[in-house]
Amino acid sequence: MKHESFNESIEMYLKTISELAEDDGLVPISALAERLGVSTVSATEMVHRLREQGLLDHTPYKGVALTDDGDRRACRIIRRHRLWECFLTDHLGLPWQQVHDFACQLEHATADEVTEALAVFLDNPPTCPHGNPIPDAEWIVPALVDQPLNEWKPGDRGTITRIHPESILLLDYLAARHIEPGQPVTFTEVAPFNGPLMMQIGDQTHALGREIAAHIYGIRTDE
Repeated sequence: MKHESFNESIEMYLKTISELAEDDGLVPISALAERLGVSTVSATEMVHRLREQGLLDHTPYKGVALTDDGDRRACRIIRRHRLWECFLTDHLGLPWQQVHDFACQLEHATADEVTEALAVFLDNPPTCPHGNPIPDAEWIVPALVDQPLNEWKPGDRGTITRIHPESILLLDYLAARHIEPGQPVTFTEVAPFNGPLMMQIGDQTHALGREIAAHIYGIRTDE
């Protein structure tokens, strides 16, 4: 049981580093620890173990990045996770905002053979219910061209594509406001004194904090 728990921890670290990495940059250990809800000391200890296993590179005082082997293992975990999200939403009818947590539990108990059978059963969906791409059977993720809403400018308009990275709190917040992939979005203005970002999403106006907007991605429509 201890061995299984340790392997699960490794998978969580690899997946989280992959999720937090932006433009192939380094992920600070402090950000990794915060995302996983552990101490920086615990995260540092695991980073050293993963480096010894050849799964990541660590640049002191800057952060960590997955090696090719670590990236492949992370993509394998992410593939399982997002396929389960599709199954739970499309075939069990579970709410969009709840399936992330359930998939986090299932991803660690799923053999590769089950993953591929699940992909065939689902007819190889390209994205999860939150709009994030599902790595293919070779663990390759397609290039993404969308941008988080906090990088848009007033007057920009387009469509919400995905929520990334997901968390239970974030998904509950967005679901309660009917903010989800596929919704049209227009950036109307920035509230005074560097306030929230005012967005027209669907037929409602929302005041989004910058941290929330950083997790909502969209593709802008060329005028």
